[in-house]
Amino acid sequence: MLSPQDQLTELVRTLETQQHVFATDPLLITEKLQGEDGKPIQKLHRRASRIDSNGELARVLGKIDGRIKGLMVVMSVLWCLSGFLGLFTLLQTNVVNFFYVLVCLLGFHTIMLLGWLVMTVINQGKQSSNWFANFVSPSYLIRGKDDVTKAAVDLYERQLQHSGMRWYLGRFSHQLWLATLTGMLLAIIFLLIVRQYSFSWESTLLSDQALITLTQLLGWLPSMVGFDVPDSTAIVQSRLVTDAMPLAVARQWAGLLVGSLLMYGIVPRAIAWAFCALMFRRKKMRLDIKQPYYQKILNFWQRQVVDADDFNNEASVPIAPKAQVSAGKKLVALLEYPSEQNHWWQSGLNADINMDSDIENFGIIDDRDDMARLKKYLDDHPVQVLLGIHSKALPDRGTLRKLDQIASHAKDGLIVQLLSDSSALELTKQVANHQDVRYQQWQTALSARKIGLVNMDS
Repeated sequence: MLSPQDQLTELVRTLETQQHVFATDPLLITEKLQGEDGKPIQKLHRRASRIDSNGELARVLGKIDGRIKGLMVVMSVLWCLSGFLGLFTLLQTNVVNFFYVLVCLLGFHTIMLLGWLVMTVINQGKQSSNWFANFVSPSYLIRGKDDVTKAAVDLYERQLQHSGMRWYLGRFSHQLWLATLTGMLLAIIFLLIVRQYSFSWESTLLSDQALITLTQLLGWLPSMVGFDVPDSTAIVQSRLVTDAMPLAVARQWAGLLVGSLLMYGIVPRAIAWAFCALMFRRKKMRLDIKQPYYQKILNFWQRQVVDADDFNNEASVPIAPKAQVSAGKKLVALLEYPSEQNHWWQSGLNADINMDSDIENFGIIDDRDDMARLKKYLDDHPVQVLLGIHSKALPDRGTLRKLDQIASHAKDGLIVQLLSDSSALELTKQVANHQDVRYQQWQTALSARKIGLVNMDS
C-alpha cells in the first residue's frame, strides 16, 4: 500500500488527467510552490494537500482504508471466537486424551505453516495469485458514481495488485491464525480455571516407550520457558486414565498443553507474521515520480534558477558576451528544435566564409546518440561551433547540460545564435513579452558560462 500522503498525491494525478475540477486550482498551487524549499516528494505531497483544500479526496481515501481495515478486524474477531468455541466444545469431558487434543490444536495449523514456508521458498521472486485483492475489493465496500470515488477505488485496486501485496496477504493470513490460536488459548485457560481435568494417553500402533519419549521431547521447549511438564513417573501413571488423577500430575499435563500451544503454535505464527510485515515494508509500493506528469511539475519548479532576476527591475541584468567569430572552420548545429531556414547560420557568420568548405552542418542535436556523435567529431577536429537554439527552447538543466558538454569538447570555442519563428510579427503582445523573458533567460545562462551570443542586430 502507498502511504496516505502518496495515495492523495496519486489520486490528484489521476483526477487531474481526467480534467476533474478541484477545490483549488492546481496550476495556481504549482506556481506558488515554485519558490518554496523542500525535497521533490515533500513538495508533491504539499501540492496535493493544498489542491484538496476542502479535504474531499482525503475523506474518500480514509473511508476506503477504514472499511478495509474494519473488515480485517471483524474477520480476526470471528476467527478468535471460532477458536474459542471449537476448543470449548472439544473439552467437554473431564478425562481427555492429551495427544488427541494436541493434534486438534496444532495439527492442521502446523501443516499450513509448513506449507506456507515451502511455498514462500518456491515462489521467491515470483508474483503469487492474490485472492485477497478480489475478496476485499473496494468496489464492494464503498458505493459512489462520482469521479472522486471511482478514481479512489481504481487507485486501491491497483495497489492491491502490486507484487508486494503477497506479503500483505501473508501477514493477514498469519493474523487470522494468531486470532484462532489466541481464542483457543483463552478457552484452555478459562476451562482449566473452572474445571478439573484428567489427562490420559493411549495408542494402538505406537509402543508405550515411544509415546513416553515423544512426550519428553514435546516438553523440552515449554520447560525451557518455565512451564511444568510431566516427568517419567507422571507419564506412566497417565496411561489409560479413566477417573480423576492427582492434581499435581494434572497440572503438569495442563502446563504441557498450554506451553505447547504457545511455543509450537502462537510463537512460530507470530514470527511468520513479523517476517511478512518486515518484507511488506521493504517491498512497499512507492510513488513513481518518474512519470511524465510528475516530471513536468518538477521541471517547472527547477526553472526558478534562471528567471530569478526577471522580477527585479532595478537589479543589473546579466548580458552574454558578444560572439567572436574565428576565421577557421565552423561546425553548425541545431539544439533539439529544427529551423525554418535552410541556411540559418548565414546571418550570424561573416559573409566572406566559404559555405562549401568552411562549414560543417551537423543537423539537429537531440538524443544521446547525437551528442555522442558530435563529441567524437569535436575531439577529432579543431572547429568553432555555432549552435542554433530556437526561441522555444527552455534553458533548463537538461538543455544546459548539453550546452556544457558541447562547450567542453569544442577546441576552438562555442558561440550561440538564438533563432525565432518567422511568424513572430503576428504574435500577441503577451506572447512577445514571454519571448523577451525567454531571451533574457538565455542571456543569463550564457553569461554565467561565458559563451558568446551572436548579435543579430549587427
